[in-house]
Amino acid sequence: MEKLKIYFKKYLFNGPKATFILALVAVTLVLLIYNMRKTIAVNIDGEEKTIVTYKRTVAGALQDNGIVLGPKDKIQPGIEAELKDKEKVFIKRAVNVSLAVDGKELDILANEDSLKDLLQAEGISLQEEDKIEPAVDTPLKEGMKVVITRVNTQFVKANAPIDFATEVKKDDELEKGNSKVLQEGVPGEKEITTKVVYENGREISRDIVEEKVVKEPVTKVVSEGAMTVVAMSRGGVPVKVKPNGAPLGSNVLTVKATAYWAGDDGGARTATGVKPVRIPEGWSTIAVDPRIIPLGTRVFVEGYGYAIAQDTGGAIKGNRIDVFLNSHSECYSWGVRTVKVHILAK
Repeated sequence: MEKLKIYFKKYLFNGPKATFILALVAVTLVLLIYNMRKTIAVNIDGEEKTIVTYKRTVAGALQDNGIVLGPKDKIQPGIEAELKDKEKVFIKRAVNVSLAVDGKELDILANEDSLKDLLQAEGISLQEEDKIEPAVDTPLKEGMKVVITRVNTQFVKANAPIDFATEVKKDDELEKGNSKVLQEGVPGEKEITTKVVYENGREISRDIVEEKVVKEPVTKVVSEGAMTVVAMSRGGVPVKVKPNGAPLGSNVLTVKATAYWAGDDGGARTATGVKPVRIPEGWSTIAVDPRIIPLGTRVFVEGYGYAIAQDTGGAIKGNRIDVFLNSHSECYSWGVRTVKVHILAK
């Protein structure tokens, strides 16, 4: 060993040879350092800057330049990758996102590209009716607030009664003010389908979407009296009449009816010796064929009123009558008619 030291001292570190060797070592060191120098571009969230490093790996270069990575920051190439001169390094910083869902407020450090990717990464699923704000394809950004509203739609079915209608029929044989039930009404039944929408468990709308009749209602039928009881002014007994004024339950004849009046002197007498009268609200005079309608018979003539068979006439034969009126013009207006005569009593 001692001989080796003497040799180096004698031949390498003395004289021109020593100077040459030192120069060679210096050049070698310079070349080595030069080759270790790398200029790289670092792109952080789209903003690019150039840095110089003498480190071998990405981690060393970032450390030398004070670039610190967060727990969810993404980097390409990898942190332990060896660097080459003029290489590009891409860093995507994680962002803070606030997410309100299912009654919770979540603060998430995320590095996904879109909101959809974030939900998938966090295991949060969306149903078809759920609402989300902003939209799922929105890129993530720092401080983003996301609200998910759970929507649930239910269709509820329930039965409800259907009110029955009431039909009123006029009854000519029942006195006014009286009524009777011909058919009892029965309520029907219907099935109602209601669409109920809930948001985050709270009902927000309720709409009927369908009504289906399960059982038809039965109409109530009521008979209402239309018959009137009339007390005639000339002492007759009360008469039950139909809405058209015709007596109830009488025998009916169909006859031809003409009209006559007393003339200018007004002193003519009837076949029964009384003066003919026209009393619209009482008993008027008519001429009849006594073989068909006996004298003294009380009748109701449709379109004329109540009357007594008190007169006869030469032309009044068979089913013919002559009604008494107060003037020639009334007789002319009456003309010849076919009417029904209701026989009341004698």
